[in-house]
Amino acid sequence: MSTDRYTSPLSERYASKEMQYIFSQDMKFTTWRKLWIALAETEMELGLSENGKPVITQEQIDELKAHVNDINYDVAKEREKLVRHDVMSHVYAYGQQCPKAAGIIHLGATSCYVGDNTDIIVMREALKLVHKKLVNVIAELAGFAEKYKDLPTLAFTHFQPAQPTTVGKRATLWAQEFIMDLEDLEYVMGSLKLLGSKGTTGTQASFLELFNGDQETIDKIDPTIAKKMGFEECYAVSGQTYSRKVDTRVANILAGIAASAHKMSNDIRLLQHLKEVEEPFEKNQIGSSAMAYKRNPMRSERIASLSRYVMIDALNPAITSATQWFERTLDDSANKRLSIPEGFLAIDGILDLCLNVVDGLVVYDKVITKRLMSELPFMATENIMMDAVKNGGNRQELHEKIRTLSMEAGKNVKQEGKENNLLELIAADPEFNLTIEELQATMDPSKYVGRAPIQVEKFLANVVKPILDKNKEELGVKAEINV
Repeated sequence: MSTDRYTSPLSERYASKEMQYIFSQDMKFTTWRKLWIALAETEMELGLSENGKPVITQEQIDELKAHVNDINYDVAKEREKLVRHDVMSHVYAYGQQCPKAAGIIHLGATSCYVGDNTDIIVMREALKLVHKKLVNVIAELAGFAEKYKDLPTLAFTHFQPAQPTTVGKRATLWAQEFIMDLEDLEYVMGSLKLLGSKGTTGTQASFLELFNGDQETIDKIDPTIAKKMGFEECYAVSGQTYSRKVDTRVANILAGIAASAHKMSNDIRLLQHLKEVEEPFEKNQIGSSAMAYKRNPMRSERIASLSRYVMIDALNPAITSATQWFERTLDDSANKRLSIPEGFLAIDGILDLCLNVVDGLVVYDKVITKRLMSELPFMATENIMMDAVKNGGNRQELHEKIRTLSMEAGKNVKQEGKENNLLELIAADPEFNLTIEELQATMDPSKYVGRAPIQVEKFLANVVKPILDKNKEELGVKAEINV
């Protein structure tokens, strides 16, 4: 590790090795070389010739293939110092290793042929890894929801006590948002196309020259390249670059996942404050440098922190897309080098944290029950009133009585710091004609969670299971947290 210069926390602390490789120099430049081979093969297969002789031979193709992976970075680096052009520097370096093929590398193409096509290929590979981890987060949440589908807990609206739900039902709310993200991801990933090879302004003028105006043959160039690189097709039209709207769509997927993760992490942080749920805390982990007793939700806080970065990062491709001039400008390049890789590296770290946190969530059921029971008498008043009416009471009069007694009990809790004594107050009022034993018998939390357990079962069976079955080969990912 270099200690005398800036290093990105995304690579040093947060992102996995798999995601870092996808955005590595090796991935980028080997893909460039594969694209040059695909172009040369396409031109050869389509019969590119001069005076009846093939311009490109199989011997040249074989030479190019022999040097896909052994990139001579030193030669390319020195050349770039001289010519100030990264693509031409790598064309030169590749040619040094392939002297027979040197003259036909990059034939008819512009820089965006390798640059933009590689960006699409890299983003697709990165989306595949995001997809895998997202599926596993959904699977972890499904397991958690199934385990705790019947455990009643106090629900909150406005972070104020509300009608009970279950711990498992709450987890399905988190899972549902991630499923929405998965659907968006699959749509965008399935819609990605290559740029192909369309020349300096997207008109394929160079190929019109190379193939002597043979329109039928030129029409085959992009489909052939796409197939060789594992794509269905290329974008039908372009300027010099693929539309930067593509980057915007991809970044918005990452921002959506980040928003879902942020929401979940906030809920977990609040629940940890309430001592109801706790994220994993390792044996030797230190929660605070000053307060040794503390168990801070630092992983959930990190999810929130990185998620904010990804959500804001999505503005970069959007603004870049909006400000491109005509067939292309170069003010996209420096921004893309930062915003796209770092968005993916950050979301990769976020998903690893989500996997780690959900997998190790600790549920303190006794604390959950204690808090719920302290509020349940207020929520049971409707049932209590109905029972009192059955015993001969007047519904309107009892409603006013319960309202008054609830205010008194609330005052005891908030102003006096006492326990909730609403049941005792009701039992002491003869108009209700209910004993304390009868009232306490109504205090079964499971009576007040509505259809929450059934909703969990149906959600897992009808929504989650088909997703996990469809992606079963991707399941089993475990996250490794660096710090």
